[in-house]
Amino acid sequence: METTKTILLTGATGYIGKRLLPVLLRSGHHVICCVRDKNRMLIPEDYESQVTLLEVDFLEAENLNKIPNDIDAAYYLMHSMSSSADYESLETKVAANFVAAMNSTSVEHVIYLSGIVNDEELSKHLQSRKKVEGILAEGAYNFTTLRAGIIVGSGSASFEIIRDLVEKLPVMIAPKWLKTKCQPIGIRDVITFLERSLLNTATYNNHFDIAGPDVLTYKQMLVGFAKTRDLKRWVFTVPVMTPRLSSYWLFFVTSTSYNLAVALVNSMKVNVVASSTEINEILEHHPADYKTSLERAFTKIEQNAVISSWKDSLVSGRFQENISEYIKVPEYGCFRDYRQTEVDDVQASLERIWSIGGTTGWYYGDWLWKIRGFLDKIFGGVGLRRGRTNPDHIEAGDALDFWRVLYADRDKKRLLLFAEMKVPGEAWLEFEIKGNTLYQRATFRPKGILGRMYWYAVFPAHGFVFNGMLMSLAGKRR
Repeated sequence: METTKTILLTGATGYIGKRLLPVLLRSGHHVICCVRDKNRMLIPEDYESQVTLLEVDFLEAENLNKIPNDIDAAYYLMHSMSSSADYESLETKVAANFVAAMNSTSVEHVIYLSGIVNDEELSKHLQSRKKVEGILAEGAYNFTTLRAGIIVGSGSASFEIIRDLVEKLPVMIAPKWLKTKCQPIGIRDVITFLERSLLNTATYNNHFDIAGPDVLTYKQMLVGFAKTRDLKRWVFTVPVMTPRLSSYWLFFVTSTSYNLAVALVNSMKVNVVASSTEINEILEHHPADYKTSLERAFTKIEQNAVISSWKDSLVSGRFQENISEYIKVPEYGCFRDYRQTEVDDVQASLERIWSIGGTTGWYYGDWLWKIRGFLDKIFGGVGLRRGRTNPDHIEAGDALDFWRVLYADRDKKRLLLFAEMKVPGEAWLEFEIKGNTLYQRATFRPKGILGRMYWYAVFPAHGFVFNGMLMSLAGKRR
């Protein structure tokens, strides 16, 4: 049986981290999960004894002494690409602080998931990844970099963007970068490579490209996706679309944020093809082709078994603070819309609350919610396209249309949301059942005179929508 090791996992609440964690736990390892906010981390009950939760911000060097000395290996899965236009300096600082922290421990092996960098003219995004790799390689430990291109999997940014484009646009007039070549890899294969590289001396102090067997243009990926979904799509490329126009095109058509759209467009102008696949032989694993990876992704979606989504990352919206700082809903200087009603079937009402948003909608006046989402997108907000990762499961930190889940406790029958749409202030929406009474509370803390004008302008619509939603959640309106 494999010897139990102590593993430090950074980015534990991210897309990759959430999928890697259960694999490490099933292998019997003890995992120290580094998170910026403990309220966002839900540990499976069966593995609680194997997980240590550590609240650490790698931008703040002074709090890194929380990291224990006796660790065997660490995964570096932190990226700031879509959270700020200045992500390059943020990533450099985080990497330097990480190296300093690791050098004071007994760590033997650090694994970094980066991007394929085989083109002389790199995008800003790939330049940043390469710079981080150089910083991490200077640490007093054995170091391995796994470089991936497009990652295909349920909930991945690339998969969801392609899905948005193909399923919403029968005809696409697209930028010329759709002719750029890439070598996609399935998320299941990425996790396998990450797991098998762990403390494997054959991977020490080296970097490896990880990729599937297919070299495709982005246009071929779109067409292949459409074929998998049995959809007829026509894609035409034009040479006149500037990077800025391309970014706006992605932003308005898909669920991506504008910062992420800019980073992706700049990256998509560069060929991302593996220079070698020797890692396949070293780790005895051969990745699936593009079609198989797509089919696996849709199997997870159809089974409602999507483990993580890039949309649940805080950087997918405008929420940049720790969730815990917003859980206490303010009272002073706020406008409120508080409503309550009796419910006959508490569990049925709870089911409706826990299914709200996404494909289910908001139970009343959905056309108004859609208009609000469209206007939000027009003004640079997140809009409604993020949806939700799972149709009936919610946890703190999840994205839910243009809301962020702050608190979700099904046993206590309480759900608290924070608005990530563009508003001149801050807004909370709360649902709670006590006894047989359903309480629905909307709170808005305005910012200046514009915030107050906004509240009074939307007040009539609130009366219509909030009352209808309350009655529907209580089962009094069909």
